Amino acid sequence: MNMTSNQFRVVDLTKGAIFIALMAIGANLAAFISLGPVPLTFQTVIAILAGILLGKKLGTFSMIGYFFIGLIGVPVFAGFTGGFQVIASPTFGFILSFILIAYATGTLMEKSNPNNLITFYKACYLGLIVNYVVGVPYLYFHSSIILGLDGIEFFPIVAGMTPFFIKDFILATFTAVLAPQLMKAVFRTPQYNQAS
Repeated sequence: MNMTSNQFRVVDLTKGAIFIALMAIGANLAAFISLGPVPLTFQTVIAILAGILLGKKLGTFSMIGYFFIGLIGVPVFAGFTGGFQVIASPTFGFILSFILIAYATGTLMEKSNPNNLITFYKACYLGLIVNYVVGVPYLYFHSSIILGLDGIEFFPIVAGMTPFFIKDFILATFTAVLAPQLMKAVFRTPQYNQAS
């Protein structure tokens, strides 16, 4: 029994490590394309998939791992950056949101029927909402408080995020369609019928 438990633990940690690597890749796949202070990345949908495929505990753990690996200086954030200086960057709120995205989407999946396509849509759009609810206010905070820019208003910043939201909405919709097949490929048995 202990051997089986250890094997599952190793498998779970491996899956978590894979998502940490995917986050680093997603951060820099198009990191040189940016609109204003925010680079174009694919991290939001990867964080969503972490919650959907790994569940709230392991998914959140993998995003926390990604966060701290970047914080200690490994260049896994957008633009191949890393280190504590990211706290003072305009995108720090979005980086924090990845942890909450994995937890929120994982929780929704565990409390719902994972075989229902509507559940996947709900999870993906929930993750998208969490991303912007956390990230955009921090972007405003960074502009008005950290940079000390006068005359900065919240709603123009929201409007400036529209192209990113459209991109992420399209990717989230595509992810919702793809996620059931990914779940079948990754897991052989239902994962969310277990108590967590």
